[in-house]
Amino acid sequence: MKVALVTGAGSGIGRAVARALAGEGWTLALLGRREASLRETLPQALLLPADVTDEAQVGAAVATLRERLGRLDLLFNNAGIAAPPLPIDELSPAQWRAVVDTNLTGSFLCARAAFALMKVQAPRGGRIINNGSISAHSPRPFSAPYTATKHAITGLTKALSLDGRAHDIACGQIDIGNAATDMTQRMREGILQPHGQIAVEPTMDVQDVARAVVYMASLPLSANVQNMTVMARDMPFVGRG
Repeated sequence: MKVALVTGAGSGIGRAVARALAGEGWTLALLGRREASLRETLPQALLLPADVTDEAQVGAAVATLRERLGRLDLLFNNAGIAAPPLPIDELSPAQWRAVVDTNLTGSFLCARAAFALMKVQAPRGGRIINNGSISAHSPRPFSAPYTATKHAITGLTKALSLDGRAHDIACGQIDIGNAATDMTQRMREGILQPHGQIAVEPTMDVQDVARAVVYMASLPLSANVQNMTVMARDMPFVGRG
């Protein structure tokens, strides 16, 4: 039995990835704030209602996973939010902290709990896939909190990849651009560009992201996709300045 834990599994990319992994024979545990949304994703999965920013809730969720399923082979560290698109001097510290707490600290807490289990289970090891973003490489206007956390995810991924070697734990990152979800609805309605104009941007089917994550997860632990970028082909990223 191969066990995967997907965070932010109640919608969007998390939901698509969870369903795709289940279709490939993985046993799924789903973590998110709303149990009803997790149940809608995969009613047969182990549902773990929890807030990734809360150390105790994350620890309890992984403890339940270990008790019920016995092991963890894959963590898809996916939960994330963005702040309103505001100039940095209009952004409140509370808005900044909310993004940092979810995107960065939440990813750390989930990776920390997964790492501890993967080190001691038999057979030992596992894989962590962090959801970065093309914002880990290049910012959009008025995106300081989101961009900063996604750059930090790249550092976390590299550190976990290095530290995991001794324990047969692989860690990679998928950087996603304009997957069609509720979170990217504004791309289809028009979004601010660096030159100040509003433009509609192409999107891609979220299932394309799900297939990419399934591929990364399918590799033996002796191999790793360190970083993959999956994006809408015609979106303004390569060469956008």
